[in-house]
Amino acid sequence: MTTNDVQSLVPGAGCYAFFLNAQGRVLADANIYCFDDHFLLDVEPESRAFVMEHLDKYIIADDVVLEDITESTFCVGIEGPAVEPLNDVLRATFTGAPGYRIIAPLGATGWPDLPHASPEDANTVRLEHFFPRYGDDITSANLPQETGIRDALNFNKGCYLGQEIVERVRSRGHVNRVLTGLRMEGDQPVTRGEKILFERNDVGEISSASYSPALSETVALGYIRTLAAKPDTEVSVNGRRAYCAPIKSSRT
Repeated sequence: MTTNDVQSLVPGAGCYAFFLNAQGRVLADANIYCFDDHFLLDVEPESRAFVMEHLDKYIIADDVVLEDITESTFCVGIEGPAVEPLNDVLRATFTGAPGYRIIAPLGATGWPDLPHASPEDANTVRLEHFFPRYGDDITSANLPQETGIRDALNFNKGCYLGQEIVERVRSRGHVNRVLTGLRMEGDQPVTRGEKILFERNDVGEISSASYSPALSETVALGYIRTLAAKPDTEVSVNGRRAYCAPIKSSRT
């Protein structure tokens, strides 16, 4: 069902994976964690209902029970450069900075008074790390290899939905466009869909962007044709100079 090797996971281990359709397009992503008697799938809020329906549709002869525990639990994500490693937590990050998540039943007590980051601030830090998010930078329009996230794919596992297309892309050796980070001067707003130009030619478009006070520049992600998507290549967005940068390609 996924692009990664879930069957070989042992309790305490996990992986990042995509769910694809038959055309090899990315329908959702998930952090998948293995426990003694179950797997926990951590998905984006927008994907929650879809992933349940998708799995249920393809479970035929297997003895599997699906349970959505969203309403009966809460999740705390703790991220940033000062994060200390802990045991018995889920290693995951929204921003691309070091981090982990704690999932516990509703009503659990004894939590310290932690500082909260606003969604806007968290999204800015995510873009400072050029860390893609499903729903913003990855959608059903994208092939897995276009995202540049290398550890979402396992090429030694058995068949899964969309695998034929993934293998075809691998045998071809390249994709026509790839998700790329961008740094640009100034704090003027940049919107999703704005065109990216290279030598006056349209080579891509913005998927998400934010001004970073910490870096004093605008940071963004966008899909760019591979001929221009090289580190430090100068491009332009709405008349502004921008420079390509590699995304964070690993989730582990």
